[in-house]
Amino acid sequence: MRKYAAAGLVLTVLLFGGAYLAAGGPAAEPEPAAPETAAVHHDRDVTLTIQDGDTTEQMTLERYLTGVVRGEMPASFEMEALRAQAAAERSYVYYQLAAGRKDAHPDADFCTDHTCCSAYLSETAAREKWGGDFAPWNTRVEQAVSDTDGQVVLYNGRPILAVFHSSSAGRTAAAGDVWSGDLPYLVSVDSPEGEETVPNYYSTVTFTAAEAKEKLLAAHPELKLSGTPDRWFGAAAENGSGRVETVSVGGTDIEGTELRRIFGLRSACFTVAADSESVTFRVTGYGHGVGMSQYGANQLAREGKTWQEILEWYYTGATVGNA
Repeated sequence: MRKYAAAGLVLTVLLFGGAYLAAGGPAAEPEPAAPETAAVHHDRDVTLTIQDGDTTEQMTLERYLTGVVRGEMPASFEMEALRAQAAAERSYVYYQLAAGRKDAHPDADFCTDHTCCSAYLSETAAREKWGGDFAPWNTRVEQAVSDTDGQVVLYNGRPILAVFHSSSAGRTAAAGDVWSGDLPYLVSVDSPEGEETVPNYYSTVTFTAAEAKEKLLAAHPELKLSGTPDRWFGAAAENGSGRVETVSVGGTDIEGTELRRIFGLRSACFTVAADSESVTFRVTGYGHGVGMSQYGANQLAREGKTWQEILEWYYTGATVGNA
């Protein structure tokens, strides 16, 4: 069994196999070299160190991916969507291994905290959560991991940062809309999910004037929030994917992603309505919006797309190949 440690992983080695030269008899001219092919690195042969709470344990990539797919995507989704999820997560694993371990868990490659790495649902927890549906649903998840064994999403020959989210409002977000920089394969693309296919696609949350003021000043004490809420908010500016770029609040422009964080909104695709007593946000979709939309992937699968086509749909210019 070949083991990979984060510090020692060199993806340029993993991505290319050796070329072989076959020769004929003593007097024969050598035959042309066989074309290079990337060797498949099977999930069962890769060992990771995983932190779960205060403990760490060794597990194969195969076992880890099975737990992550259980935790990140409904097992009832279309098989092609589940396969796309497995391959996207595998790509994320290889990308992060190359980047090195995070400061949050220096003694482990990954952790089971979804706010740091990816959600992880163990077999025991899945049995409790799924009850009588455990056997068929777990079989589907294991099949999705097995069917994509060793396959990742590549850009310029390297595994990508294959981030994903639950659902988008017609288009995904570009990386630069949410984070500090752009990536060529994380650009805004159409996404086909909608109210008919996504539970809680639209959501509404209302805060009293006192609640809204407390939350805003806790994050930005410099804001001038005199009078009633209808005086605090100006017009919202949207980016190319329809998400809120900035909103003028108390004379200061605040990014939509920051307001999402302050008020715990499901996405940065929202409208604000304020009156003398309250502030109401109407929100579409769920998640940061970058990369693969899971409900969008499920809809594409229903329309006949393969898992490879789904991944290439959401990660612009990327291809699927061996890790």
